[in-house]
Amino acid sequence: MKKFLGIELGSTRIKAVLINENHKPIASGSFDWENRFENGYWTYHLDDVWTGIQACYKALAAEYSEVFKEPLTEIDCIGISAMMHGYLPFGKNMELLTPFRTWRNITTSEAAAVLTENFRFNIPQRWSIAHYYQAILNGEEHVKDIKTLTTLAGYVHFRLTGKHVLGMNDASGMFPVENGVYNAGMIAKFNNFTNGDILSILPRIMPPGVESGSLTAEAVRLLDSTRTLKPGIPFCPPEGDAGTGMVATNSITERTGNISAGTSVFAMVVLEKQLANLHTEIDMQVTPAGKPVAMVHGNNCTSDLDAWVNLLGEAAAMFNDKIDKNELYTKLYQAALNGDADCSGLFACNYIAGEHLTGFDEGRPLFARGLNSRFTLANFMRTHLFSAMATLKIGMEILTEQEGIELDLLQGHGGLFKTKDVGQKLMAGALNVPISVMESAGEGGAWGIALLAAYCYNNGGTLEDYLEHKVFANHKINRIEPDKIDVTGFAAFLERYKNGLEVERVAVKYL
Repeated sequence: MKKFLGIELGSTRIKAVLINENHKPIASGSFDWENRFENGYWTYHLDDVWTGIQACYKALAAEYSEVFKEPLTEIDCIGISAMMHGYLPFGKNMELLTPFRTWRNITTSEAAAVLTENFRFNIPQRWSIAHYYQAILNGEEHVKDIKTLTTLAGYVHFRLTGKHVLGMNDASGMFPVENGVYNAGMIAKFNNFTNGDILSILPRIMPPGVESGSLTAEAVRLLDSTRTLKPGIPFCPPEGDAGTGMVATNSITERTGNISAGTSVFAMVVLEKQLANLHTEIDMQVTPAGKPVAMVHGNNCTSDLDAWVNLLGEAAAMFNDKIDKNELYTKLYQAALNGDADCSGLFACNYIAGEHLTGFDEGRPLFARGLNSRFTLANFMRTHLFSAMATLKIGMEILTEQEGIELDLLQGHGGLFKTKDVGQKLMAGALNVPISVMESAGEGGAWGIALLAAYCYNNGGTLEDYLEHKVFANHKINRIEPDKIDVTGFAAFLERYKNGLEVERVAVKYL
């Protein structure tokens, strides 16, 4: 049996998935972790990276051994994926020169503005090049010692293989990519006004399907603490979580896209042509196969919603100490379907972190209600679910209304879609686009990078054809069309939400 391993380091969970030659998961493991806010930056400790990866792999290997009655000693190809962007600068001995600054940091406004103006191409604050240039502008001491700049996936891949490389999608979240390479004109401009050589520190871009290193003998212990696994296993190019989400939902062809909704929310829309205008709210990236993608990204999605669910769970536990968390989410989400279409005058702003799409450097979660509002559990839950979708809708309006982009379908995945039909139905109404969820959506990006590992091993034909004909040919898909009542109700809620952002600005200032 051929076996392919995918490991993805998400914002709240590290997950490992082992699949067979039929692309079906046969073992998995996970590890929960959280970012920390330290010294003014959102960060993760790199020690926690390896603690989490080893815990994931240990659980996966144990499950495999239990099912197949043999130890897991050989894997045919491995792939690493992780949250994109951020800032991981290393010195000549691969020592980290400053704590990891994640995508969640909104601290590079000056650098992002200068780069966007000079490139005539939107450089978001969370992109690696914005963090790097901001460090230069700040005169940070470590800059002169940087020999390698990479992403979290690139770092893990390097430690396991010794190769300083990235897949196309992850690379396009560091520096603009065109036709499979870093944009030469922008490289020249950046070098000109920094008197440097940015290419010397960026990872080499690798196309999908190309072997990009192998597991070294020294690195086996980083993955498998028991050292049962044999070295020499090939790796596919490391990729970003946006790219693996596209692969896991088969959303890498024109007029399709996917929505990842969890701690953050983003939509990746594969374009038939480049956008006509520069929009600082829209990220321009590429698919793992190199096609142009417009990305609408919101820093905030379900974190505030999760906090309210936990609070309601605490209240319920006072009467029943055997509350099942999955059942709690299911019942509360389903209650939202019984609420008033427009949430009856309730308002919630879910900003825990800053939000570039609406101009916030910081966030303060808020909830408010009008005096004549129907303050029911159904309306309360519907309000918080709509709030988790509102910023995404504001960004999507730029594509659909200003650029005239047409979409046939969006594929949903992530925590917001785990409760059957609820998040899917409300998102279809919010965006006025059919939303589909595949039976495999729960596997997420770890499954997506495992598919890329399988494609690397079986490389033949395009990635698009491989996914369409060998992976998803017989997949079950649940498609929900927009409901006119939800569309109208969300439009009314969104108007209230936009007006309520003035209250959020006051909260940020005084709370």
